[in-house]
Parts: sequence; C-alpha cells; structure tokens
Amino acid sequence: MRHIAIIGSGPAGYYSAEAAQKKFGEDVAVDIIDRLPVPFGLIRTGVAPDHQSIKAVSRRYEKTNLGDNVRFVGNVTVGDQVSVAELQDLYDAVVLATGAPNDRVLDIPGSDLPGVIGSAAFVGWYNGHPDFKDLAPPLDATSVAIIGNGNVALDVARILAKTEDEFAGSDIVGHALDALKDSKVEKITFLGRRGPHQIAMTPKELGELGQLERAMPHVAAEDFPDIGDDAMLEPGMRKSVTHLRDFLTLDSEGTDKPVKISFDFFAMPVEIQGDGKVEKMIVEKTALDKDLRSQGTGERYELDCQMVVSCIGYRTPPIEGVPYEHGRGRFANSEGRILPGLYCVGWARRGPSGTIGTNKPDGFAIVDAIAEDIGAGGRKEGRAGLDRLFAERGVEAVTFRDWKKIEEAEIARAREGSPREKFTDIADMIAARD
Repeated sequence: MRHIAIIGSGPAGYYSAEAAQKKFGEDVAVDIIDRLPVPFGLIRTGVAPDHQSIKAVSRRYEKTNLGDNVRFVGNVTVGDQVSVAELQDLYDAVVLATGAPNDRVLDIPGSDLPGVIGSAAFVGWYNGHPDFKDLAPPLDATSVAIIGNGNVALDVARILAKTEDEFAGSDIVGHALDALKDSKVEKITFLGRRGPHQIAMTPKELGELGQLERAMPHVAAEDFPDIGDDAMLEPGMRKSVTHLRDFLTLDSEGTDKPVKISFDFFAMPVEIQGDGKVEKMIVEKTALDKDLRSQGTGERYELDCQMVVSCIGYRTPPIEGVPYEHGRGRFANSEGRILPGLYCVGWARRGPSGTIGTNKPDGFAIVDAIAEDIGAGGRKEGRAGLDRLFAERGVEAVTFRDWKKIEEAEIARAREGSPREKFTDIADMIAARD
C-alpha cells in the first residue's frame, strides 16, 4: 500500500488525489490535509461568488473524496499540529498543494496607508474566508484604484460595481453584500503598466464588464495600436482586445450609468499619498521597449482615490524546512520534486499562473513522478500513524462527513436565491458539524 499526504484541499490537491486513485487503484491511501474545516480552497474562497458555474467543479472533487482510499483531514495546520518532517516520516510521499494565498507586496511609498488592500484580502472578505471576515474595506470611498490588468482585478471591479439584484444566485457572504449595498463608489480605475495588447484579462470575464446594470467601462482610443495589429494576437487575446474596442463604441454612445470604470493603460503607480488614509495616487506614464517591457517616461499625474486594491499577483507562503525560491514566491523544485519523498504541485510548484484546469495535468504529472520514485511503497504507517499522532496530541480533525454537515447548515441558512450562506468563523463551522 502506498501512503500519500497532500497538504491543501484546493484544485491542485484534489486533482493529485484523483490522479493517485486512477494510477494506483485500491493500492493507495491518500490523506488531504487542510488548515480550514472546509475543503476546496480557492474554489470556495477565491473564485468570484457570481461565477457559480466555475465553482461547480467542486462536485468533481467531492467524488474523489467519496472513495474509501481518499480522506479529508480538515482543521489541521501543518507546522502547528504536525510538521512536514513528521509527515515525511509517516508517508511514502508528501505533496505540497498549498497554492499561493498571500499577496505580492506592493512596494511603493504609502502602501501601508489605511485603505490600501491586497486582492487576497479583499477577495477573501467577500468570499467569506475566516482570515478576512473583519476586513471592513472603506466603501465610503467615491473613487477606487485597482492595480493590475488580470482577471482578479476584473473580479474586484465587478463586485464593487454590481447592484444588489445582480448578486442573485451568487454565494457572496451576507456581511459583504450588506456593506456593498451602502457603497459610495462612483469611479473605478484600472492601472496597468502596459497596453491593451498585453492585458491578462480573459474574454468572458472582460465581456461581463460591458453588461453591468449601473456601471460603464471607459477606454481611451489613443491607447490602442492600429486595429490591423490585432490580427497578430492569439485568438483569446484578440477576443479580449475586441471587447476593449467595443467599450470605445459604448462610451461614444454615452450613458447615464452612475459608476464609471476606466482603464488607465501605460500607467505605473509610484506613490500613494494621504493624511492618515488614502487620498490620492501618483502615477507615472510608461512606454514599451522593443521587448514589450514597460519603462517609466518621467511624466506623472495624480489620481484621486480613497481606496486602493492591489491585484499584482500572489505568493506561496514558505514552510519551515522546505527549500523556497523567494524571488518567485514558490517552493524550490525540479518538475515538482523538492526533496526525496517531498513534492509540490499547482501554484506552489509553478507560481500563480494558469487556470483551475491547468492543475489537472499538473496533478497527474506529479503522481507519475511519485510512482517512479516510491515504487510499491508500503514501508510507512500512513494514516494510521497520523491518527496515532493526533490521538497523542489531542488533535480532532474535521472529516469529509463533518464537512457535509457544515455544508447542509450553510445551505439551510442561505438567503433567498443564494446557494448557501457561508460560515465565516471557524468555531461556527465546527459547531455546525455536531
């Protein structure tokens, strides 16, 4: 019997568990360990609450967990209740699937002012992550600056701009919905160092921006290259740029929508200023060199804003004793191998890139590597040893059966039209299983 521990219950973790089931059949026992009492990682707390079709992939992960040889071990913090080294002693293979939940640091003067928020915190707040339930973003702001030109930046803008009715069918948590109903936001500005041809926004998500009830996207015609250059783009990017060009047409037709969403391309934030809180941002205009890298031009302007959301990427948190690449914000690895018996997968392996689906081939590849390295396994205790260790330490893990009780309670307390009302407090989650 092969014994595998996977740390992290998001897409990378579950695709790796599914791959192990298919590779080894009944000759494997997989424990998926997570610090929260609830599974599915960014599917639950990262994917936008109004994108329920994407969240539905969790049903696939649930099927993996219903097999006898895969077990969810929730409410266990690796590094606290059990160390990576101890897991390596107990399991033939330990896979770090911890994702990249920490924001990259916004390293400009004034980034520590109240009102500057990282996207991990803001997204976690409206998605009900226990770590961010008390965030209280300053929604009395009339102008918000969003740093970044990717899909997370789009999610943040869309959530800020939607009406209450547009959240019908979503699982946005109640405290966020109540706060957003009283929002004073009138202007949202995206800041990107490069231009329309370099955005990381995908077509579907960008197209949604032009369909909002009370918000209107605005772009400047002078930021675009010649339309003939669009033909050189790959198809997905070409569709995204087409949406941006469509926004030009919408803008020329005029609108009485009260919220304006502007794209400031070729714009690099250099300083955030304010007296005890965010009041404005100093932005430097950029230009692209021959390698399409942005360079400051020296020309600067002021952008009034009372809230800043930094959507500039994520980092995997280091774990004591595990080699780490600080420059890339991920575990040091060679094709997923870190040390003998220790592996990483997903964003913890490659950094925050790719879609949810990218984690599937990644998970299957890491299981192939494990199969090559450990052979038939069978020389370690696996879950029996973990259970013994937890019994000695008084650790009571949350099971998948417990999670289903928590889920039932969340469904029961949902507002009309919503699939669930998430618990945002760990103690409440634990209580709901009893």
